[in-house]
Amino acid sequence: MKVKPVQPITKPRVNVITLGCSKNTYDSEVLMGQLHGNKLQVVHEAGNVQSNDIVVINTCGFIDNAKQESIDTILQYSELKDQGKIGKVIVTGCLSERYTPELSSEITNIDAWFGTNDLPDILTSIGADYKYELLGERLLTTPSHFAYFKIAEGCNRPCSFCAIPLMRGMHVSKPIEDLVKEAKFLAKNGTKELILIAQDLTYYGLDLYNQRKLADLLRHLSDVDGIEWIRLQYAYPSGFPMEILDVMNERSNICNYLDMPLQHISDPMLQSMRRGTTKQKTIDLVNKIRDKVPNIAMRTTLICGYPGETERDFEEMKEWVAETRFDRLGCFTYSHEEKTHAFDLIDDVAQEVKEQRVEEVMEIQQDISFQLNQEKVGNSYKVLVDKMEGDFFIGRTEFDSPEVDNEVLLDARENYVTPGSFVNVNIDRAEDFDLYGTIVK
Repeated sequence: MKVKPVQPITKPRVNVITLGCSKNTYDSEVLMGQLHGNKLQVVHEAGNVQSNDIVVINTCGFIDNAKQESIDTILQYSELKDQGKIGKVIVTGCLSERYTPELSSEITNIDAWFGTNDLPDILTSIGADYKYELLGERLLTTPSHFAYFKIAEGCNRPCSFCAIPLMRGMHVSKPIEDLVKEAKFLAKNGTKELILIAQDLTYYGLDLYNQRKLADLLRHLSDVDGIEWIRLQYAYPSGFPMEILDVMNERSNICNYLDMPLQHISDPMLQSMRRGTTKQKTIDLVNKIRDKVPNIAMRTTLICGYPGETERDFEEMKEWVAETRFDRLGCFTYSHEEKTHAFDLIDDVAQEVKEQRVEEVMEIQQDISFQLNQEKVGNSYKVLVDKMEGDFFIGRTEFDSPEVDNEVLLDARENYVTPGSFVNVNIDRAEDFDLYGTIVK
């Protein structure tokens, strides 16, 4: 009698899809670290699909375009599941936190829906356990030499246009000792740059220590062996702790870089946006920061087309952008979000007007960036090389964050360097958002 051979049972592969901002990237990396710790095969955004794949989609629900991208991605994998090309689909993240009832009634073959703080439940649904001993351990989806480093979750700010508190909850700081442990783990595995992220970095510590503790955290992280750059993203202007600038001046491995989303400059807009500041206070703060750290690179983001924004408000913004000359600037159209304070206002600026205003602001910034870059020609900078693309190695100075800021291009035919290494580069020429240079031997 012939015996049919028993086919080995293979564990399903978990394919994590990440949408949205760097905070989502961090969350996906923590999830992947937990799955790896459970000895499951885990991949990030694998192009090929397998019939027993468990696909986890980490969604974004911040603005209209991001929400649509998340919905399209859910529908894409829902269809693959119907076709038998993948096994399960699990949805998590901001969109799922906010819209599960509506989504689950329309997309009925999703296996499970989770919010932003449901990591243990996600793991259980996959057949894994939450391992507390893995504190700080994660699988990076970025190149190993830099890592997004989330120091807090949620936000206590009352900004009228923002749905983040609805999706992420109130501000919760991570203890300093836990963050130092995480930084040491990353450094041990080759990370050289920590990019500090939170909804609001400058609120850090108020909930745990009853005082702002970002300066103390920076000192502790700065002491971690192997960390050569620490970068600050997403600072809030109201209540800005000026002492962090002292630490920036004291410590050579804290980049002279600050990302501070200011959103607008017109007093009527700032008041309606519930930003807790005024035009003059904003101008004074930017000047104080620049006085304290003269060579700091400041990045900001602005919103065009907020309800009630008049031509006068917009012209005031343009004049301020031209006068202030931010090193980096991003600009977005206002998105009318349910359950936010601004949703009660009339979304009265036409979409084409919003888009035109964004274009006008970015044209001003393009000229500013070109002029500032021209001033760098002939100077040398420490550059962290991120990758090789085509005929160029691509890196960044301390004044630039990945994905959103300027890049330094090195001709690979004349310069050879290992991605992840630091080199000194002389800038030979500059364009609007790119610098071209050669390695200084």
